[in-house]
Amino acid sequence: MKIAVIKTNDAQTALLARLMRAEAEGEGELGMLMVGNVGVNRVRADCLDFGDIRTLEQMVFQRPGGFEATTKGYFYQRARSQDIRLAKRVIQGERFHPATRSLWFFMPTGDCPAQWYGQWNTGRFKSHCFFSPTESDCPQI
Repeated sequence: MKIAVIKTNDAQTALLARLMRAEAEGEGELGMLMVGNVGVNRVRADCLDFGDIRTLEQMVFQRPGGFEATTKGYFYQRARSQDIRLAKRVIQGERFHPATRSLWFFMPTGDCPAQWYGQWNTGRFKSHCFFSPTESDCPQI
């Protein structure tokens, strides 16, 4: 059995699953897993914009800086079993490049910028660009 890298319960796992689906269902399972990486990284980070984030609820509903999906009705639909399975994978520490250490992602209209809010681009997956802090800024992730 794998050990979780963040504390969670069934309701929090379902919350992360709903976020992953709402933010990246169109990017397939791998895209959803990368969104999950960003979410888990934000809970683990204790740095930059995420110094006060300790739970999945705080991460999902963070204002400002939270996720656009939480303002849309689709996010509030019940988590599906396949989404929960994906959420459990990232909670157990699976990581996927370019989101391995990422704390941010967004969908640009063109190419990924080299930096976004001072954070370096670590790559693109389909329509999303991922951005990660330096290890010196956020050693916890």
